[in-house]
Amino acid sequence: MNDEPAAGWRATAERALYGPDGFFVREAPADHFRTSAHASPRFAGAVARLLLRVDLALGRPRRLAFTDVGAGRGELVAAVLAALPRDVAARLRPCAVERAPRPPGLDPRVEWRAEPPGGGEGLLFANEWLDNVPLDVVERGPDGVPRYVLVTARGEERLGGRVTGPDADWLRRWWPLPAEPGTRAEIGRPRDEAWAAAAGSLARGLAVAVDYAHTRERRPPLGTLTGYRAGRAVRPVPDGGCDLTAHVALDACAGPGAVLCSQRAALRALGVTGERPPLSLAAEDPAGYLRALGGAGEAAELTDPAGLGAFTWLVQPVGIDTGGLGLGLGAGPG
Repeated sequence: MNDEPAAGWRATAERALYGPDGFFVREAPADHFRTSAHASPRFAGAVARLLLRVDLALGRPRRLAFTDVGAGRGELVAAVLAALPRDVAARLRPCAVERAPRPPGLDPRVEWRAEPPGGGEGLLFANEWLDNVPLDVVERGPDGVPRYVLVTARGEERLGGRVTGPDADWLRRWWPLPAEPGTRAEIGRPRDEAWAAAAGSLARGLAVAVDYAHTRERRPPLGTLTGYRAGRAVRPVPDGGCDLTAHVALDACAGPGAVLCSQRAALRALGVTGERPPLSLAAEDPAGYLRALGGAGEAAELTDPAGLGAFTWLVQPVGIDTGGLGLGLGAGPG
């Protein structure tokens, strides 16, 4: 009989990812998976344009905040800072929020913190952060009762106690399990709380979370927990040797006034269209045509509905009207 200690996935993944020698403390995320920020500088350009629109909606405050939550090694915040007009960059207070140590060579203007600073006016942006906030996995047992899934550091699972209290309430509201034994859910309550705290750190502005997501009408019956190592999906083993990620129930995270939209729609509203340059440019300016063609390819990757374009953006206003941001946002998730 295996007597290796087992605990819930939330506690075990917390140690594996963020413990003293955890995966994200030790490893650069870009070495293991490719985000939109790594795919093309056009993503940072779009975020910079969104920041300029937020700046205008705020009345161009003396100190403009840009907070990059789950910053990796600071790639996005550095690229956004570089893409801004000089006068706006002079007012910017850029901050990278990450639990790993500050990387060498990062622009000294960028503050590095483990938690978002409070009281700022501007844009808080979390690209592929919430999917790495650890959560518990539950499974409907043979007795028909939803139970916590316990896991060892080697990835061996067994069923534990029944789901009760706030977790049971969350499950009933946001992820009702099908009746069949063996069906699974991921309790997103820690992510709801993490997002509420992050968005709540702004005094005024806009908070945006970008992730692979699902909504109540289309929850996956077996969950989405998986691992990534060196660019490949692997079995999720919480030993510190791989990324541990699960898609996000962003509709549960959404606060007052929040809207969900696809990355494709959001980026197109921010000028990333993926349209090919006219062939006439090839004769007039061959080098310019090749540059424009390469840019169109990058934009197409960012907006591909079968790839990065399928990400969901959670856009949450904090004390401002999103109507002036030019994102074409409709009603919230309800």
